[in-house]
Amino acid sequence: MSQEHTRVWDDGPVRIVALNRPDKGNAITRLMAEEIQAAMQDFAASEQRVAVLTGMGEKAFSFGADVGEPPELWRAVPNVGWQTDKPLICAVEGWCIGGALVLAMMADLAVCGSSAKFYYPEAKLGLTGGMIAALPSRIPHKFAMELTLLCRTFDAAKSERVGLVNEVVPDGGALARAIEWGKEMAGFAPMVTGAIKRMVLDDILPRGPSEQWALQGQRLNGIRNSEDFQEGVAAFRERRPPQFKGR
Repeated sequence: MSQEHTRVWDDGPVRIVALNRPDKGNAITRLMAEEIQAAMQDFAASEQRVAVLTGMGEKAFSFGADVGEPPELWRAVPNVGWQTDKPLICAVEGWCIGGALVLAMMADLAVCGSSAKFYYPEAKLGLTGGMIAALPSRIPHKFAMELTLLCRTFDAAKSERVGLVNEVVPDGGALARAIEWGKEMAGFAPMVTGAIKRMVLDDILPRGPSEQWALQGQRLNGIRNSEDFQEGVAAFRERRPPQFKGR
């Protein structure tokens, strides 16, 4: 698994996936989005119990999408580009901008350093991927509109007050606190935590149009990349009945 723009390691039962371009503010490239997706799919299939998504360095969790190497951001988005019933914690230090804010808001829990700042400037830039539309289902509506329509910057204290993060810790301590939470949850019944998370995602939180589009696109991509598709094409060309295997 490529790790050119990410770093992945384990701390006991906790899998840490870190955006690893600190000199570029951990801006998300196409490769990084693909690496995050692959790392989280590997986590979902592993024995690790909890994942933490973070960024290397203290300048930024991420400046968002790299405009020089635009990503297919949906690949990196929790519960869109990859699926797991295991808990996901986001640990934020420094700036969390644009598409990076989407990653943070879609996590199950979030902790940030005291100097963290959350900013969604797409209305000023004239472009949006649309997944930020899920924000009002995570924090109160008026605050979500303030963040997205007025392009206000939320500091750590306000982000905690409105529920964008669970806790603010001293700068440099977000990852350690997230790992601490992860180890605590690793001792809980995974069938219960998984069931609660799945019920919340499937039955409680609404999905925005871009999120639904990305999910359907991923399912269709899975069919196009399947062995059954290759078998169907081969059988058609060879004028024989296909032997599908369901994979």
